[in-house]
This record gives sequence, structure tokens and C-alpha cells, in this order.
Amino acid sequence: MSRVKRGVTSHAKHKKVYKAAKGFSGRRKNTIRAAKAAVDKAGQYAFRARKLKKRTFRALWIQRLNAAVRPFGMTYSVFINGLAKSGVVVDRKVLSDLAIHEPAAFQAIAEKAKAALAA
Repeated sequence: MSRVKRGVTSHAKHKKVYKAAKGFSGRRKNTIRAAKAAVDKAGQYAFRARKLKKRTFRALWIQRLNAAVRPFGMTYSVFINGLAKSGVVVDRKVLSDLAIHEPAAFQAIAEKAKAALAA
């Protein structure tokens, strides 16, 4: 049986970890044991944050919508209820964008929601 030297594969694996740990401070960037642990933990944080980002943006859109419908004498929950009753199917992201960039279009949607509540 021939002898296998594993320096090349180990070096490649370590290089991958060091590349991922670039920008970390102290031993976390240049010692394989510390770098590997730091990269693993960073991956866990990144995975969790991808889920959190969706939640955070939805909360932001809701806050923007709440502020945008107040001048029309409605709250966010009343507005969403009106949209459901009027049959308008537009998600919160698009509604928030309309409220900021197309106030006239948003006003038309708000009026439609208000009319559906009155009926």
C-alpha cells in the first residue's frame, strides 16, 4: 500500500476557511481552530438573519402603510380589512412602495377600501 500525504487537501480546506474568515479580528482570522468555529457561528447567524430580514421588512411596510392611511381617517387594520372586502389583492410591499412613490395611485386604493367598508 502506498503512502498518502494529505498536506495538499488540508491546505485547500484551511484556505477555504481562512477566505470565509477574512475580516475577522485576532486569532479568529488566522488560526484554523478559532477560524473554523468563527466561520461556523457566522453561518448560523447568517441563516437566522435571512429569516429575520423578511420579518423586519414586513414590519417596516406595515408601519409605512399605517402612517400613509392615517390622513384618510383609517388605521392599518381597518385599511387591510377594507382591501379584503373590496377584493383588491396587492401585497404590503407594493402598497408601501405606492404610498411613497405614487401617492395618487395609493389614494385611489385607499378610497376604494374606504368605500368597501361603508357598503
